[in-house]
Amino acid sequence: MWTYDYSAETVAEPEAIFDLFRDVATWPRWNPGVESMELDGAFAAGTTGTMKTPGQDPLRMRLLSVEDGRGFEDETEIPGAGVVVRVRHALSTLSDGRTRITYGVTIDGPAADAVGPEIGPEITADFPAVVAALISEAEAASSRR
Repeated sequence: MWTYDYSAETVAEPEAIFDLFRDVATWPRWNPGVESMELDGAFAAGTTGTMKTPGQDPLRMRLLSVEDGRGFEDETEIPGAGVVVRVRHALSTLSDGRTRITYGVTIDGPAADAVGPEIGPEITADFPAVVAALISEAEAASSRR
């Protein structure tokens, strides 16, 4: 298994961040690693969808868990690689009223020990920039509330 976590803090309210998570059509606006994202249903646990990343074939994914205002976790099996990538997008309210955003990745499966260290850094390399852009969008949305 291969794991990685990245966290950052913001003054944006968890609800403003979660609204951005829920609106998958706008993910490319704040996440350049997503060309398009489409769900086959509601933003709810069990819903499947298709994510297109730049220069890659579309990947099927599934929402494992969704907690309104607290985050979600998705799962993508990488075809032919013998691994499943799970990404947790967690929101927690800190004692000073700020919100901590944590993106956590787990790469599991029969080939995880070999493939995880290879693809994990590629998957997570843009997390600081993505979370910074998410924070910028969420803080702007929070100020309009």
